[in-house]
Amino acid sequence: MGKRIVFTGGSGKAGRHCIPYLLAQGHQVLNLDLNPLPNPDGVGINPDVYTLKCDLTDSGQVFNALSSHFNMGEYEIERNLSKESPTTPPDAVIHFAAHARNMLVPDNETFKANVVSTYNVIEAACKLGIKKVIIGSSETTYGVCFTQGDSEYHSFPLEEDYDVNPMDSYALSKLCGEQTARAFARRFNADIYALRIGNVIDPIQYESEFAGFVKKPETRKRNAWSYVDARDLGQICHLAVMKEGLGYQVFNATNDTITTEEPTEAFLKRICPETPITRKMGQWEAPLSNRKIREVLGFKDQHDWRKYVTL
Repeated sequence: MGKRIVFTGGSGKAGRHCIPYLLAQGHQVLNLDLNPLPNPDGVGINPDVYTLKCDLTDSGQVFNALSSHFNMGEYEIERNLSKESPTTPPDAVIHFAAHARNMLVPDNETFKANVVSTYNVIEAACKLGIKKVIIGSSETTYGVCFTQGDSEYHSFPLEEDYDVNPMDSYALSKLCGEQTARAFARRFNADIYALRIGNVIDPIQYESEFAGFVKKPETRKRNAWSYVDARDLGQICHLAVMKEGLGYQVFNATNDTITTEEPTEAFLKRICPETPITRKMGQWEAPLSNRKIREVLGFKDQHDWRKYVTL
């Protein structure tokens, strides 16, 4: 049965592909964003999802938005107002809204907006009785993406128990979000899952950019030679919404395979000879490993880059 889902930041690169996937699974979605939700190809406005403009750094707006109608048509629903609320609460919240990287606004604003908005969304959801929250964390927490200069990973594969130790304001804001999720999950006995999202790839990038990624692997170290197709990220969101009873969890959100022409272990031993490999890795396994979402959530990679890229 489909869920009622509030999705923050749905009009961004990831959301405009994730939301159509959620709709196809029978869910209803309300988009909280400052801009309308575009169609997946970026042309025109998606007619199937209402966008409610909301400043997520304002706690009052967030509480109100999470107890809102999903569209204008819900005013037509007949209800006995002496016994029930005029609005139906959401079943889940997916929180992707954020400054998407450093250098969009000053560092302190990146940190402040990302941390406060995540706190507000989780607090409002929990205090309104919403028991499922998915938040967008980031590959940057592994400490190399926005490091100053060249840094080495501690070990491979990068899995959820890795000692995350970034130095930048964006990744730090994501770690604060994870800790906020952990605290509220404990306090309210809620399921709150943090997705450490890899480099998000829009389908159009396979033609325009992806061959360059593969041919120049030295440019992909900051992304751990890994990625997530925006459509498969939609699948991950759906699986996370449907999986019950896990409490607080962190999941890497990536596709299965490394973005190189050389098998994983051979490539890593050549390019990062001082970094230990702590377990046997699959022939083409992504260094930012998605083993946990495959084993726990049942994720099945649908959009391997090799289907779309001719080298």
